[in-house]
Formats: sequence, C-alpha cells, structure tokens
Amino acid sequence: MQEKKIRIALAGNPNVGKTTLFNAITGSHQHVGNWPGVTVEKKVGKKTFKGFEIEVVDLPGTYSLTAYSTDEVVARNYIIDEKPDVVVHIVDATNLERNLYLTTQLLEFGTRVVIALNMVDIAEGRGDVFNIKRMEEFLETPVVKTVGSTGQGIEELLTTVIKEAQKGPHHEHEIGYGKDIEKNISILEDILRSDTSIAQKFPLRWLSVKLLEGDSHVLEKIKGSSVEQSVKKILDTVNKEEYEAAMADKRYEAINSILPQVCTMCVPKMTVSDMIDRVFTNKYFGIPIFLAMLWGAFELTFTFATPFMDIIDTGFAWLAGAVAENVQPDWLASLLGDGIIGGVGFVLVFIPNIFILFLLLSFLEDSGYMARAAFIMDRLMYKIGLTGKSFIPMLMGFGCNVPAIMATRTIEDKKDRLITILVNPFISCGARLPVFVLLAGAFFGRQAGSVIFGLYVLGIVVAIFSAKLFRSTLFKGKPSPFVMELPPYRLPTIKTGVIHMWERGSMYLKKAGTVILLGALIIWVLASLPWGVEYGSEASYAGQLGHILEPFVAPLGFDWRIAVALLFGFVAKEIVVGALGVLYGAGEDEDALTSSLQSDANFTALTSLGVMVFTLIYMPCLATVGVIKKETGSWKWTLFAIVYGIALAYILVLILYNVGRFIGFGV
Repeated sequence: MQEKKIRIALAGNPNVGKTTLFNAITGSHQHVGNWPGVTVEKKVGKKTFKGFEIEVVDLPGTYSLTAYSTDEVVARNYIIDEKPDVVVHIVDATNLERNLYLTTQLLEFGTRVVIALNMVDIAEGRGDVFNIKRMEEFLETPVVKTVGSTGQGIEELLTTVIKEAQKGPHHEHEIGYGKDIEKNISILEDILRSDTSIAQKFPLRWLSVKLLEGDSHVLEKIKGSSVEQSVKKILDTVNKEEYEAAMADKRYEAINSILPQVCTMCVPKMTVSDMIDRVFTNKYFGIPIFLAMLWGAFELTFTFATPFMDIIDTGFAWLAGAVAENVQPDWLASLLGDGIIGGVGFVLVFIPNIFILFLLLSFLEDSGYMARAAFIMDRLMYKIGLTGKSFIPMLMGFGCNVPAIMATRTIEDKKDRLITILVNPFISCGARLPVFVLLAGAFFGRQAGSVIFGLYVLGIVVAIFSAKLFRSTLFKGKPSPFVMELPPYRLPTIKTGVIHMWERGSMYLKKAGTVILLGALIIWVLASLPWGVEYGSEASYAGQLGHILEPFVAPLGFDWRIAVALLFGFVAKEIVVGALGVLYGAGEDEDALTSSLQSDANFTALTSLGVMVFTLIYMPCLATVGVIKKETGSWKWTLFAIVYGIALAYILVLILYNVGRFIGFGV
C-alpha cells in the first residue's frame, strides 16, 4: 500500500527549540543543503507515521512574516509560495506574547497552522497554567504541548498535523486595524482582485496588509502586473511606517486581550534562569566565565581525545605496513600507503578531537548558554565596530568558516555584513585543529590544551582588531543595534548533542574523502617525481617547489618543508599535517612525525608556535574563498581577504619569531 504524503514546515522565532523538535521528529532521517539560489541552510527530514510519509522542512528562525534578513525572506517565501500542507508554529511557552505575534500573521495569511507549545515543562515548572481548550477557541487552530528535548508530545503533534492536513481550505483569521487602515485594505483588495493571476495565488487581505506595511518583497510580487500603478497610487497616500507600527500595536492588543484567558502566568517569580543569568551575564563576570568555558572545552578535548587518536594512529600504521608488504609494484604500494593512507590517515587521526569539541560546543549551545555569550559580547562587539548579530556567525566559525560566513545573511546592514565576512576566517575552525594538536602536543606537552586555547583567543583578538580597522577606514559608520531574546536554560540531551556533533563533524569525513584525498594525491605525485628520487626529498618536485618558496619564509624561521605544507594548506588546512608527514618521511605514523619534528634542530618550539599562528591567520581555505566570493558577489573583496590574511600572518609571525629569539624562547 502506497503511503500518503504530507509536507509540513516548522516555523518559529529563533531560540524556541525548533531544531530540537525537528531532530526529535525526524531522528537520523534528515539531510542538510542550501535553499535554491541562496546559501541559507535548508534542513529537510522524513518521518513515517500512521501510514503517512511526512516531509518536515525546518525553516530559518523569523520573528514575523515581514521579512528583513535573508533568513526571514527564505522562511516567509517558503510558506507563501510553496504552501506546505501544514505549518507547525513552534511557540516558546515561556514567552507567549512575543511568540504569538508570528502566529497572528500566519493565521492572517490563511495557512493551516498547528501550534506546538514548546518548552512547556519549563513554563509549568515556574508556575504557569495553560488553558489549551480556550487557546484553541481564540486562535481557531489546534494547540499541542511539546517538550522537544525529551520527545514529549511528538506523537500527539503528528496525529494533529495529519488531521489538519486532511481538512478543507482554512479561512483567514482577521485582526481589525481601525477605520482608516481597514478602508485602505478594502480599496487595495478591490484593485488586486481584478488581476486574476494575483488573486489566485495570494490571500488578498494579507497582500493588502503587507503592501500598506511597505514590505518591499511583497511589492516585487505585483511588479509588472496590470494593477501595479493603481496600487502605487494608494500607497503614495499613506505613511507606511506609521501604518506598520499601528498594525503591530493592533496585533499585540489582540494577543494581550486573550493572554489572561488562556494562561495564568507567574512571570514576576524569580526563575532559576534569572538567578543563573545574574552571574553568567554580569558585566564583570560574563566575559571571564565565557573564556573559562572555552578553555575547559579545549582542555577536555585534548585530554579525552588522546586515547582514541592512538587507536586510530595504530590502525592506519598497521594498514600502511600491510600495503607496503603485500602490494606490487612499488609505485602502487607507495601511492596507496604514502599517498592515500598516509595523507587521509593523518587527518582522520584528529577526528576524535574535532568530534569531541563539537559535542561540547553543542552542549553549550543547547543549554541556552551560547545565546548568553552573544548577549555579553554585544557591548564589546559594538565598541569594535560590529553588531551583536556578528557574534553568532563568529561562534559558528569555531566549527567551520563556510557555514559561518553563510550565516551572515541574517545581518541586514551591508557594511556590518561585509566586515563580519572579512573577519570570520580569523576565527579558528575545526580544520586548523589537527595542526594545533600535532604541534602543541609535540612541543608543549601538558600545556598543549592551554596553547591551543591561546590560539583560539588570538584568532578572536585578530578578528576584533581587523573589525575595528575596517570600521574606521573602509566601512565608516555605526553598527546596527542588536535585539535578541534569551531562551531559558535547558538541560542538553545526549541524543541532540550527538546529532549536532555528527551534522558538523561529518563534513570532515566527507572532506577527507574528497578535497583532502585530492590534495594528498597531488602531494604524493610531487613527492615521488621525478622517478628514482627519494620520496619527499629535496630532489623531488615538492622539494624543488619548497626551495623556490624558502627565501620568502626564511625570515619567519620556516624551511622549505614548512613552505610546501602551508602552500597546500590553502586547499584545506588539514592537509598541512599530511604534507609534513610526507616531507619528513613519517608516512601515516603520527608518532613518527612527532619524533621527526622534535629531532629536527631547526624545528623548535618557537618554530612550531610560528607555524600554528601562520596557519591560524593566513589565507582562508579554498572552500571559504569560494563562499566569500559568493556572499560578497565581488572578486575585489575576495582577493582583499586573501592578501590581507597573508600579509597580517607574515607580519605577526615575523614579530613573534624575532621577539622569541631575542628573549631566548624555544632556542
């Protein structure tokens, strides 16, 4: 029997537990891509339930259907143009007034809505009492209590969605906007009705309301139509900003009239979240606590990952040995052992570090703490010339700079967005972590975790310095204000943390099988040719290339091998480690490479620190360069990001090397 299909969209404000609910519904049956035409993340999952195949689309967070940022445009356009069977509006039960504002707009559009009253456990835990029946009567739409983190209410929610999807057309829920506005709404409806292509596609009252609010994206929808000029004549007679404010007031009036009847709220009571926030968001303690959290994450990452790294390292060493003994001819054994297993194996050895770090950051995010981190950093961000919204993409940069730069689409102001894009590559992504772990572990022993933490802090400092420089020179003006709701603290779950860890960490496994594999093969070819030379020696093409570059990097204390490794790091930062393994003749054995580096008289602790700092700051990887070009739409800014990064890295490492030698560090 063929399953019936239902398409639902999850909509809601940011930080309402939308992604957690999405994971609870779809489990592992989901995939992540980009929306057509824009680099905004698109999550789609499937769930088979009661004979129905339910496709679930997780929309970007939005506060209303009046779209300002690209994320909001994507969410709004999907609901309007794609017309999912049901929109599940996820409402934060601890903040009904603000969340129901989007509800009024969804109902006004006439879409079929099911409200998921999420995080209800926290709201009821603080004393709130909800009258679900009365809420359904007032809003004329089903309401289901849910707790995304535990899965409570998921089955009831899906059952309700199926019932709603099988009902007939849903009427629009109207809000009265007052005599003057209602008169213009009626006039616009009559005008729009004469164009059948528009009348058949959009609810005319909703379209009229959005036009009166001055929604530029809705104005685009009537551009070139037969009614465009007539509509513009009406709009020219009204103050759209005043109308937008007046209509927002009317929506809140409607919400506030029903709130006392559907919920007995105990908001004045001090909650646990409030008490924690008095410390965590304190203007004196907030930033030190945030830095301590990050330091603890890196220390735990380095400590717990080491045994797993040893196991993976031993496995690849055994595999390479087996290939060397059993594969003929010698060049094929070298290709498989030194090229593929050695190149990719060196990256996979560091997968435990990457996955553990992502798991810890996921716990911080799911607990609600990362939203606080953005809040406490807002004042500092403003002083350095960035909006508080820039901090979210910068936090994402700890995972990967590519999605982090994509996330800047939530920033409306063009100058703020460009600055954020240009400084984001200085935030140390997970791809740099293998380089840091290898060199810090080899030369700094028990202090390795603190050294790695220091490098991450340095990346933040460089980003801050660069943002201040760009704001005072290239992009003069003040950053836009930052408004953000703080979600209540929640106890993160292992399941959600593992899903987030896998979403972010799996990209490194994919990269290892594609970009890094290609880079490893190119390095193998350069290290093997011309035929007959010692693999990875100075006589190989790799050695010859290194000697061409060596005069440029010699003032930094780098030799030809480091020059080649850093050059290939442009493809992917992880390749730096594999390249060093090839050029030092260590193959895929991390312990052998560590010993080779330590026994090289020219590769000191100071040199290792210089390589780590250079890797942190110099040009972004190939994928990041591509996304900078796509997001800025400009080769000028893309080339600027590359040249600026290389120049800054060179200057900083030059200073570090000479100061280090002067004081006798690592010599």
